[in-house]
Amino acid sequence: MKILAENRVARHEYFIDDTYEAGISLDGGEVKSVRAGSVNLRDSFCVIKNAEVFIKNMHVAVYDKSGAFNTSDSKRDRRLLLHKSEIRRLIGKVNEKGYTLVPLKIYLKQSLIKVEVGLCKGKHTYDKKPSIKERDLDRSARKDVKNYGI
Repeated sequence: MKILAENRVARHEYFIDDTYEAGISLDGGEVKSVRAGSVNLRDSFCVIKNAEVFIKNMHVAVYDKSGAFNTSDSKRDRRLLLHKSEIRRLIGKVNEKGYTLVPLKIYLKQSLIKVEVGLCKGKHTYDKKPSIKERDLDRSARKDVKNYGI
């Protein structure tokens, strides 16, 4: 499994309760661009419309060798491919207060492009402080171990 893009900000901004693996509907040039790693998940989110899940605001760079005919929008809405039972479960959860769907990473599974979608609840500022403190302590411990042999 090769990770093509990861949304690291989402892990800091949200509590991730559950994750789902979904396929994604892409055009030919977009597939080549995603495989090359020209994709950004930073401000993207998922929306459920008419019992279908769409990923919004995901930037996929236009493939440079696609020619003049491929002039698709780089931030268009792309459909996620999930089972009906999963979509029904997600609709029930998203309708609860505070839950949202956030794409966490895009990766290759065998030859298919998959998106890991997280069912998330937003963190408050006071929720972020312990994780920041833990990260700083871990960073200083790694630095001390590195400088121990010198």
